[in-house]
Amino acid sequence: MGTLEGLALGFANALTLTNLFWALVGTTLGTAIGVLPGIGPALTVAVLLPVTFGLDPISAFIMFGGIYYGAMYGGSTTSILLNTPGETGAIATAIDGHQMALKGRGAAALTTAAIGSFVAGTLATLALALFAPALASVALEFGPAEYFALALLAFAAVTALLGASLTRGLFSLFLGLALGLVGIDQLTGQARFSFGIPQLLDGIDVVILVIGLFAVGETLHQAARYARDEPAIVKLHTFTGMSREEWRRSWKAWLRGTAIGFPLGVLPMGGSVIPTFLSYLTEKRLSAHPEEFGRGAIEGVAGPEAANNASTAGVLVPLLTLGVPSSATAAILLAAFQQYGLQPGPLLFSARPDLVWTLIASLFIGNVMLLVLNLPLAGVWARVMLLPRPLLFGSVLVLASLGAYTLNRSLLDVALLYAVGVLGLALRIFKIPLVPAVLGLVLGPMAEQQFRRAMAISEGDLTVLVTRPISAALLAAALVVLVAPWIIDRRRRPRRE
Repeated sequence: MGTLEGLALGFANALTLTNLFWALVGTTLGTAIGVLPGIGPALTVAVLLPVTFGLDPISAFIMFGGIYYGAMYGGSTTSILLNTPGETGAIATAIDGHQMALKGRGAAALTTAAIGSFVAGTLATLALALFAPALASVALEFGPAEYFALALLAFAAVTALLGASLTRGLFSLFLGLALGLVGIDQLTGQARFSFGIPQLLDGIDVVILVIGLFAVGETLHQAARYARDEPAIVKLHTFTGMSREEWRRSWKAWLRGTAIGFPLGVLPMGGSVIPTFLSYLTEKRLSAHPEEFGRGAIEGVAGPEAANNASTAGVLVPLLTLGVPSSATAAILLAAFQQYGLQPGPLLFSARPDLVWTLIASLFIGNVMLLVLNLPLAGVWARVMLLPRPLLFGSVLVLASLGAYTLNRSLLDVALLYAVGVLGLALRIFKIPLVPAVLGLVLGPMAEQQFRRAMAISEGDLTVLVTRPISAALLAAALVVLVAPWIIDRRRRPRRE
């Protein structure tokens, strides 16, 4: 069955009233989940698996797809308004999105996030339908050396991205890498830095770190400033959209974010974390106003949000064509397929074309639903900034505590949450960036595992990292990312003098 025939079949099935209802349920629920810190799409799909067992598989996967896409949309809301990412993919959005909100441009930030998500989601879903088998074959070319090199590129990118102080950025990165060592060594099975606490054998959950650093740490920091200083009045513009200048600065970022997010989403590299940071770095390097980044640049919201949603479609490529999950949510979806007696892979397209193409068609429909749901609410969400500060602080802490507890129903997770929150407060006081710590925890264990595998395969020969073309190209890109800012600064210095 060709692509056009498959899409025609998919839309015919997806546009029935029953499937439209489940798409609406999934997108609405997913948006709400994305807004709440700590309750991500993976956890929600896992909780709903037993509930949906009696549903038709097509209806169930339409709802799961809506939840997945909706959570990517909703995660930007609290990132922009409260500096509290609902998902790890929304961390990069918080850097400039929250600064825009503090300057009264929260509605514009939410609008560019919603439209960018729609553009990227639509284009990436189209790419999923057209190029899934080819992109999956590219992913098969990646071995341990390539994955390790890609992780180094991500570390270099985030260091350059937040490189006002290289020392502070590296401190944050190594802090995250150290936290990533906690738990059982995946290759030897030995416990590391668990201090005899059974709950730490699985390591520190990245959601705990994200919520603690961003939600709890930011709340404690703002509360301390609120008690010490006169509260600042947040002004809101009367419009709920973007100005002509903001449109001009956003549309290229949406397209570049899509081009970065989708192919990297295909690779099992931590989902949307790397694409969003690389998109942010790209926009900063290409922008005519690099000095605005970190202070409220709209490209810093448009690009990462597009990359975030494009990577979501990319994650579905290896899942549907190879049966290989490349994110936590994809792993839960794999379990959902198996619950219905289905095995994702190349044969799934021939065995159940109705299911595959209806799911892909429903993603197009879900994108439209999400735009209709989110775009009119941009101004409404922006008025969250007008809530009394104590009420807002208390609400964020309650939501953060609930999100941490629901992960494993463990009070230790709540204690870790507030310990990390105090750490986040200290990092803010000393002006140490938070994002490298999160990236270190997310990608550190994977980078270590892939490096050790590469050394085992090559019998300790380090040259394997530079003799493989893809690995060598990624390492060269990492070197350029680190060295280029220094070279540019050296060239500009004589002009200043």
